[in-house]
Amino acid sequence: MQLLDGKFASEHIKTQIAEEAADFLESSGRKPHLIAILVGNDGGSETYVASKMKNCEKVGFKSSLVRYDTSVTEAELLEKIREINADAEVDGLIVQLPLPKHIDPEKVTETIDHRKDVDGFHPVNLGRMMRNLPCFIPATPYGILLMLEAYQIDTAGKHCVVVGRSNIVGSPMSILMARNANPGNCTVTLTHSRTKDLKEIVLQADIIVAAIGKKNFVTADMVKPGAIIIDVGINRETSTLTKSGYKLYGDVDFENVAPKASWITPVPGGVGLMTIVGLLKNTLASAKKEIYP
Repeated sequence: MQLLDGKFASEHIKTQIAEEAADFLESSGRKPHLIAILVGNDGGSETYVASKMKNCEKVGFKSSLVRYDTSVTEAELLEKIREINADAEVDGLIVQLPLPKHIDPEKVTETIDHRKDVDGFHPVNLGRMMRNLPCFIPATPYGILLMLEAYQIDTAGKHCVVVGRSNIVGSPMSILMARNANPGNCTVTLTHSRTKDLKEIVLQADIIVAAIGKKNFVTADMVKPGAIIIDVGINRETSTLTKSGYKLYGDVDFENVAPKASWITPVPGGVGLMTIVGLLKNTLASAKKEIYP
């Protein structure tokens, strides 16, 4: 078993991003600029946004955080998004999920200018991804592709089973792994909570992408020897054993699955770190007008 170490891969890629950001600053006179909007005080969201901002500074980007109380109206939030859309000095805009129940996340996503949608959730970007056209790939799937690339994992001809069908990870991952590209060229099966004989299907996989949001969902009896395991799950549980007061678990029972795997991502220290790299790569591409000239 070998670790697909998100820390190692992400640091290597961030060094390259920092070099490109310095070149961009020299040629344009400004830094790539990412704005994050955070509504409320969700613990997980606070942690994720702080990490994104910190990583922006590390690679030489400008980052701004716009905070709102949970009482903000949908109209106020959408107006702020339109204002940021119109600012030529902003390259990327993300609105951290989850949002309060009175705000429609679909409306929010569709209001973001697709040319600044560095999370890759806008229907224009998802549609272009479907057609294998230049686009902002959703940050987590993009991070997974970058990790497979960094470790030179050969995916062509392999059977990839994706567990989970969310619009953020599972569905786009199934499309990306099937496309004629590297990484890609897999035969892909997309499974979910309603899939019959799920265990038998996952057992056939050369590559498993676990993104169903349930702690230790993929167990050792679902994994064939030598499989490559990508664990996207981040399940927080309170814990008295950690400084933070909580512990993170993946969707894969790491302890028992790892001995059977050829490669496996840890949680934490795996896909989460690569998601931020995907976001940074998208923001840099936006600043350089590589996707939408």
